[in-house]
Amino acid sequence: MKSIQNANIKRLGNGITLVSINDPKSYNSLSTVTLKSLLNIFKKLDKDNSTKVIILEGSGNGFSAGHNLKEVKGLKKRSKYLNLFNLCSKLMMQIVNGKKPVIAKVHGAAYAAGCQLAASCDLAYSTNSATFATPGVKIGLFCSTPMVAVSRKISRKRMMEMLLTGDPISAKYAKEIGLINDHYSLKILNKKVLDIAKKISSKSNLTIKIGKKGFYKQLEMPLGKAYDYTSKMMTLNMSSYDAKEGISAFIEKRNPSWKNK
Repeated sequence: MKSIQNANIKRLGNGITLVSINDPKSYNSLSTVTLKSLLNIFKKLDKDNSTKVIILEGSGNGFSAGHNLKEVKGLKKRSKYLNLFNLCSKLMMQIVNGKKPVIAKVHGAAYAAGCQLAASCDLAYSTNSATFATPGVKIGLFCSTPMVAVSRKISRKRMMEMLLTGDPISAKYAKEIGLINDHYSLKILNKKVLDIAKKISSKSNLTIKIGKKGFYKQLEMPLGKAYDYTSKMMTLNMSSYDAKEGISAFIEKRNPSWKNK
């Protein structure tokens, strides 16, 4: 295991890398130090050919409580507030725009920017007892940046309910509205997430990279442009060795041998 300030990296085999937010005393709050560490980690892993899938978790009692409010209160200047929120946004965009699929493994609470972090991941699984919230309205600070990520996962009415009340929602409800993929007992959560990660890592890295980029990009386009764009993406994909190999393997009823090119 490799430790960076407020974060740990562990190789789990099969091309899977575990990133742990490691500041349990602050409930893994997203301080400037933690945000910088995580951003640096995700940038490096995106260039790491041995990493195919990333799992993100929080250490201690929960996933993340969001921004460190003691730090936020001490900043006092608008320019420093803006720097902090821009840094947080860079981390979220790195996760979305990165080549590698990222899976959030949530236990305890994922609140405010912590909820934003889980929502920014490509997939999210939690314990049955996990809770999610955008509670900023309760302290007079609307969760404006967290809503960017969360509102792209759930409907507008559900989002506004979370934002205007600040109330936490259960893992069961989070699954129903599409914030997470599924929830399990703490005992089996790790195995379930690893099983998903292994399935993904067994696929062509090139195909996953093309697909992830295309998925998020087409969501921002009008219907016609989305079809034009994805037709070009499929043409590019079909021109790759791995697509030809995968189709041949299917026809010949054998396992494909990926070369990620």
